[in-house]
Amino acid sequence: MSTVTVLGLGTMGTTIARLFLERGRQVTVWNRSADKAAPLAALGAQVAASAADAIRASDLAVMIVYDYAAAQAVLAAPGVSAALQGKTLVQLTTGSPAEARAALAWATARGAAYLDGAIQAAPSQMGQPDTPVLLSGDPQTYARVADTLRDLAGNITYLGSQIDAAASMDLATLSYVYGATAGFIHGALIAESQGLDVAQLGNIVSGISPSFGAFFQHESKVIQSGDFTVSESPLRISVEATRRILDSSKAAGINTEMPAFVDNWLQRADAAGLGNQELAALIKVIRPRA
Repeated sequence: MSTVTVLGLGTMGTTIARLFLERGRQVTVWNRSADKAAPLAALGAQVAASAADAIRASDLAVMIVYDYAAAQAVLAAPGVSAALQGKTLVQLTTGSPAEARAALAWATARGAAYLDGAIQAAPSQMGQPDTPVLLSGDPQTYARVADTLRDLAGNITYLGSQIDAAASMDLATLSYVYGATAGFIHGALIAESQGLDVAQLGNIVSGISPSFGAFFQHESKVIQSGDFTVSESPLRISVEATRRILDSSKAAGINTEMPAFVDNWLQRADAAGLGNQELAALIKVIRPRA
């Protein structure tokens, strides 16, 4: 699509609009604080007086605002519902699976095609071959706008027609990120308690990250297959390792909440007889019971 509207000109929205302009798109922008549009106007963007005017100007509207409450406020503005008739709305505002489902129902009722997405990069990382963006929704809609959206990210993962798939997978990914963050912060405590250089810990973690990424990729396939026969790492090894982290943390007099949490899961797995299965069998401990 040659015409694109960007709704929301925070740091990410401004970056998105600039990337579209650099790729030769005809770009219309709108923001509640109109002064944020001035730098983009200097680059050739058209500045709309209202959200409805901005949507009418293009075949495709990309929204990226603070949260879904802000998005709903924009979409509730005068004239927006009518302007969306026959248009495509791609929502890149971070939201929950329930919000994605509600947004699809709202857009469909107004005659608009809708895709839900999640950006997994910082503004400075946008527009690169490896920039990750998740998208989900109607496959025909995705096929129609995919080339345009690749202006923003070379590593788009389309997750299929289930509209809340992008939001759900974004949460799943963030669960990994924040779990790793908690482990890293606790690791920094261990290093500090022994008088070691925390910056060196960062260097070591950076070096091992690719191999652990490959390991988690393997474990995901184990979970999906349902075959937990040992193929990389027996769970029993991690039972011993996490208890060692917990005991050493106690001896060092540092906070033990994170290792105690992980130790609890692994002790329960061991007690359930999962020690001689692949580490991914840990999921059996926390899955809801039938």
